[in-house]
Amino acid sequence: MRSEKNCHYLGQLRLFCISLWRKSSVFQFLPMRKNLLFAIATLMLAMSVRAQQPSTGNTVQAESEDESEFVFTESELDMNEDSDVSQDVIQISSSSNMYTSNIGYTFSPLWFRFRALDQRYSDTYMNGVLVNSAESGSFGFSPSIGGLNDAYNRSGDYSSPFETNTYGIAALGGSNNYNFRANNYAAGHKITLSGTNRNYRARAIYSFGTGVKQNGWAFFGTVGYRWANEGVGEGTFYNSLSYFLTLQKMFNQKHSLSLTTWGTPTERGQQGISTDEAYWLANDYQYNPYWGYQDGKKRNSRVVNTFEPSALLTWDFNIKDNLKLVTTLYGKYGMDARSRLQYNNSLNPKPDYWKNFPSYNYDVWDLVDDTSNDDLAAWQESYDFWRADKANRQIQWDRIYYANQQMNAVGGEAAYYMLKRHSNQFALHLGSTLNWDIDRSSKLQVGVQLASNTGMHYQTLSDMLGANYLHNVNNYAIGTYAGSDPRVQYDLNATASNLSKGDRFGYDYNIVVQKATAWAQYTKDQGISHSFISAKIGGTQMWRDGKMRNGLFADNSYGKSGTARFLDGGFKMGTNLNFGKGHVVGFGVSYMTNAPQASGWGTGAFQAPEMNNNFIDGLKVEHIASAEIGYAVNLSWMRANLTAYYMHGTRLNEWQNYFYDDVNSFTYVSMTGVEKDYYGVELGIKFKVTTAFSIDVLGSMGDAKYMKDTDVSYLLSTEGTVTKETVYNKGMREAGTPLTVGSIALNYNIRGWWLTLKGNYYDRIYLSYAPSLRYQSTLIRSGAVDNDGSLIVPEQAKGNGGFMLDGSIGHQFRIAGHPLSVNLMATNILNNRKMVNRGWEQSRSSYTTDQTTGEKSTIRTYNFQMNPMKAYVQGFNFMLNLNYRF
Repeated sequence: MRSEKNCHYLGQLRLFCISLWRKSSVFQFLPMRKNLLFAIATLMLAMSVRAQQPSTGNTVQAESEDESEFVFTESELDMNEDSDVSQDVIQISSSSNMYTSNIGYTFSPLWFRFRALDQRYSDTYMNGVLVNSAESGSFGFSPSIGGLNDAYNRSGDYSSPFETNTYGIAALGGSNNYNFRANNYAAGHKITLSGTNRNYRARAIYSFGTGVKQNGWAFFGTVGYRWANEGVGEGTFYNSLSYFLTLQKMFNQKHSLSLTTWGTPTERGQQGISTDEAYWLANDYQYNPYWGYQDGKKRNSRVVNTFEPSALLTWDFNIKDNLKLVTTLYGKYGMDARSRLQYNNSLNPKPDYWKNFPSYNYDVWDLVDDTSNDDLAAWQESYDFWRADKANRQIQWDRIYYANQQMNAVGGEAAYYMLKRHSNQFALHLGSTLNWDIDRSSKLQVGVQLASNTGMHYQTLSDMLGANYLHNVNNYAIGTYAGSDPRVQYDLNATASNLSKGDRFGYDYNIVVQKATAWAQYTKDQGISHSFISAKIGGTQMWRDGKMRNGLFADNSYGKSGTARFLDGGFKMGTNLNFGKGHVVGFGVSYMTNAPQASGWGTGAFQAPEMNNNFIDGLKVEHIASAEIGYAVNLSWMRANLTAYYMHGTRLNEWQNYFYDDVNSFTYVSMTGVEKDYYGVELGIKFKVTTAFSIDVLGSMGDAKYMKDTDVSYLLSTEGTVTKETVYNKGMREAGTPLTVGSIALNYNIRGWWLTLKGNYYDRIYLSYAPSLRYQSTLIRSGAVDNDGSLIVPEQAKGNGGFMLDGSIGHQFRIAGHPLSVNLMATNILNNRKMVNRGWEQSRSSYTTDQTTGEKSTIRTYNFQMNPMKAYVQGFNFMLNLNYRF
């Protein structure tokens, strides 16, 4: 049996890679075939060595020292780093709870989020300092510490929402503190080689630690590389270096200093999301519309470059045996650049643009009575074109260059070009915590967290694609205003009318956020009860600093905006009652207020940060009340947790930007006064059938939905005007995560072999709803009115759930007296490719609008509402991991 300490892990499996130079980037590598041959040869060699392990029924006790080699805590983003979605799966792994200690990886293929909460509701600490972004509120696992498995695998201190810890008040989505001090790592060398058929194909990691020397010094370092010439999605690629160095000096029993630095420079080609019609035509659920052939070679239009060099400086001060002060300074300079193909007064180059589909020509849904546009021959012609050649359903790079050459010949500007969207972050955080053990039954923790973040957001012209020049004007506004009108200018302060490669254009602004929080927590053991009460208070201020004078907002875009200030805080309390014989009942309540986030996935404090300095109207501090009750049992043959939870959020703020078809304009959309409820039940059980065989059962069923219709305002990028109305979103659900999950795992170990077979079930997966389809004006215009005059709100689109079978096997051998661990994990063994892990409704309407009268004009043959954007899970995939320690 596995030890209770590590029962929540499935086995550490890491990628196999050989780091050589890659032609298309700063690195190139040997062919994958040679890498796999090497992996197979190594595995065969390992299996030919006789395992030097005792063959008793309680093998784990003898191997507990090495059990961490079978730990698998791969983050969801390590497997799905090609997504456009900028939020990580929330990983909470509290060792005291069977449910939370297993969900981090078990349900990750479907992007499961703990209690359907956004990542900004989960806190990440490092050596006691909170490292969530002050601007977005979230922590980006992949760009920060992705690939640094040997650094973070054994260093986490997790706490569920109503558990106490030594570094802060647990967040709604749980908290985690990484211990990155050098004395936390064992002495010795470790080499890891892994191979996989996922988004990256290979990984190599080398780690070295000294342990604590007699002179008080300790050092640990790890360096790794992840690589794929092409990932699961065709046209993708992956190159990522990772490094981590930590040095610590223990001066005496009272004082210690630790310095840590790390980074993961990464370049990757992205995987796109499309519609079911595109997947059907391509006969591929991983069809990628972002790439095409250029001079016979594959080129991806969406390339992401990230690098977040970071550092920690920690002072540990043991004032007395029962009094300890930990102070940590954290700094980083994060760089994020994402390329995109754009068009200018020309045809949309996207291969899966809606007018390119066969269903653009023929009503395949039989929803329209008017058959004047139903051209079956055109449908067949389009179908034949899609199916004739792979190149026909990809970006036509050679045609793009030819089109620009034709424009050059007549003195015209670029018809197509490439841009990069940059989001750089300079952050400084300071955290200090005092832990006081008052007596054997009472503890007090107090602390402060300070953060300052400057986000630098701008856009550059990265590739002219053979064109001679491009005008520095807002083409979306031309048509509303004449080309000579100053309102079409991106920057009235610009001296040049034409752009050159590398020039900034479109937008350029900084967002500055400063936060300060003080907190305290008191715990008391008395009789059968373990109780705590905690509280915090904080302040946030933020402003925008525009670097361009936008023509539509000439007096309100350049320079510093006003400063918004918010006061937040709250309290939390809970009690565990231990009735003996392994039975515990716990409950807790909290009420928290949170300042709005300046920007982030689905949220923001500024009306249209790319255009002006305005804050959102009605911006307020959000309020969230939560409660939880649970039962836990810990017997010799069973561990179980059953928890029920409820959260009610009011005054929430949400922000999006998209093309609103009815007004023919790109819009910046803000919703205020959002009200949501989150509730459900969670179950985790481990049955010890024998000393060698156990069964794990996990499951949760919950809901996360909007409780009332919401006020909405949207700004038109073509005019700079704002419209206010109501969005009928009551009953809409949180998207991108299954609201019902279940899992049964069979775990077996014999003679040092570890085997797991796991069946997972997913259901109730909602796609992100399009607010514009539910505006009051849209519903009236489209005729969605019942006989009694009430509005008919369209149901939210959903994705398919289903069943997935996973398995793993591992063993540890001895070579030259040192352990060699071999692990193989397979996911989606039954190759179920029909499950959706995320997606969104298209915001365009299935009719045209008369821009003069604002009324519905004609019905389109192509139906956007029947064609939501979806991403499907990867099919059968595996990961083979070998690591050798000496």
